[in-house]
Amino acid sequence: MANQQKIKKIALDTLSIESKSISNLSKAIDSNFCKIINTLKACIGKIVITGIGKSAIIGMKISATLNSTGSKSVFLHLGDALHGDIGVIGKDDIVICISKSGESIEIESLSNYLKIEGVQLIGISCIKDSLLDKLSDMFIHTEIEREACHNNLAPTTSSSCHLAIGDAIAMTLQKIKGFSPNDFSTYHPSGNLGKKLSLKLNNLLDNSRIPAVNLSSTFFEIIDEISSNMYGATAVIKSDKIIGIITDGDIRRIIEKKHDINSVLASDLMNKNPKVLSESTLAYDALGVMKKNNISQVLVIDDNQIYKGIVHILDIIKQGISYE
Repeated sequence: MANQQKIKKIALDTLSIESKSISNLSKAIDSNFCKIINTLKACIGKIVITGIGKSAIIGMKISATLNSTGSKSVFLHLGDALHGDIGVIGKDDIVICISKSGESIEIESLSNYLKIEGVQLIGISCIKDSLLDKLSDMFIHTEIEREACHNNLAPTTSSSCHLAIGDAIAMTLQKIKGFSPNDFSTYHPSGNLGKKLSLKLNNLLDNSRIPAVNLSSTFFEIIDEISSNMYGATAVIKSDKIIGIITDGDIRRIIEKKHDINSVLASDLMNKNPKVLSESTLAYDALGVMKKNNISQVLVIDDNQIYKGIVHILDIIKQGISYE
């Protein structure tokens, strides 16, 4: 059994080798890279990512990242492309081919087809002056010193660098296209991320539970309103407008002070400065307000300042949203 020191050294060496090569990629961010970005930004078709082996796996991820950040993309396995699937490439598309060596025989066949169709080819390879470099209209050299594999064989450093340069392309395109959080939520309608970007307080309101009392409501009426609606609080309302809030904590404190509860009214208990949010507020942002102010609920109003109900912190957490 290998000892911990040896295990840690191998792992740290791997990270060191890969991180050094990724850092060195900064040399590839030059005028040529800018030209490639502007070319991709102007593309009216798809960005087709292709490759073989580990490069294909990296290509699939890059294509997915492009799609989710506002740049239409498809992945096409280079082997499948040359056996009938190449028809997915349209005349308005741009092809990005990823290859560690840049020397596979499929690259030449792909290039011949693209030249006939008038489709631009962007190559990404670790080897300068490779076949892919020579056949590409534009080329990114992802230079590496060695693979992290101790035999210098298994694609490790090269794969990491290709993934990193793909992210650099996708993030640059996202930014210069003005792809916003609202756009992002449109592309991610499901799951926790989609909810974080799109779920609003009006989606969480329960119209059958809208706790409210007036200034002259008695102590026992207040307790009944809080208990029956199970938000741990009730709004104090005047002419449909919020003028205060009473929480179960307020109830507990007045009992602890041994007041004559029979004479206590809502006007005596209420906090006149409750946290009030618009129904169009994102649930994620509302959760941040609750965390910051150490409260469990917020009162919700519409555009006319009319009271619409309460959203409890648990209503948001149940949706899988957490605040960081």
